[in-house]
Amino acid sequence: MADEQRRAPGVEREYRNERIAVYWAPQYCIHTANCLNAQPDVFDSMRRPWIDVSAATADEIADAVMTCPTGALTYERLDDGAQEPSSDAVTVQPRANGPLFVRGRVSIIDARGEVMREAARMALCRCGGSANKPFCDGTHRSIGFRG
Repeated sequence: MADEQRRAPGVEREYRNERIAVYWAPQYCIHTANCLNAQPDVFDSMRRPWIDVSAATADEIADAVMTCPTGALTYERLDDGAQEPSSDAVTVQPRANGPLFVRGRVSIIDARGEVMREAARMALCRCGGSANKPFCDGTHRSIGFRG
């Protein structure tokens, strides 16, 4: 059975076994359901805990995590498997009527010059309505953003 542990209250959860640890940072999740579609036995939003790392191989779980466009899901291999890849090349892809998907090792710096987030995958707000700026929170769907 997967253990559910909070790393910081309400901020991030960790699901692990001896092969892989999956981390979920809900503040970056925009509920694209890519993980649910990729591995429904592992990721089930109607179940608690919602991630069961015993329901597939570490490779299958890692592949599913990599479908998360926002980086809300990340993984760490605890066996001899490959760690999450990161590219030095940065790409920014505007999504139709949605956020900017950023790929590559990126640091987001706040107005004080402090690192807000370092990640290889993230979604940045393009509609201006996010309550989690500069990150997308899915508001573009409810305000009818077109762009």
